[in-house]
Amino acid sequence: MSKNVWIGVGILAVVVVGFLFFSSSTGNVVRAEMIDGGDVMKIPLSGIGENAEFYDLQGTEFFVVRASDGSVKSAFNACDVCYRAKKGYRQEGGDMICNNCGNHYAIDGIGTKNLKGGGCWPGYLPSTVEGDYLVIKKSDLAAGSYRF
Repeated sequence: MSKNVWIGVGILAVVVVGFLFFSSSTGNVVRAEMIDGGDVMKIPLSGIGENAEFYDLQGTEFFVVRASDGSVKSAFNACDVCYRAKKGYRQEGGDMICNNCGNHYAIDGIGTKNLKGGGCWPGYLPSTVEGDYLVIKKSDLAAGSYRF
């Protein structure tokens, strides 16, 4: 092979090794898979970080994310009002943003019933922390499935 090919391969190797090193050493959390617990779904707390993870259980979408105080927030990936648009949310920094209307919601404030009493708000999905898991009742997921 030519010298230029070897240089290109070397550069690629350095980039790949650097990416693997930095992505594993900066505290990035590996996505936690849901565990079927009969009447509940469990998500290991060790897999929930400050970047929202989106899940889909039989067409019902939700996300979980860790707030700045370390608590875990859960919400349907649909607004109380905008759900008919079926556009969900995206995360930008410490906010979840409605992909339909553009409203911003601080992650620290979500995971509750609509505090504004109407309008756009991340759909409330109750959850509890039990031991090393975030636990979500399947009945609560089913109750919010109309959004999808």
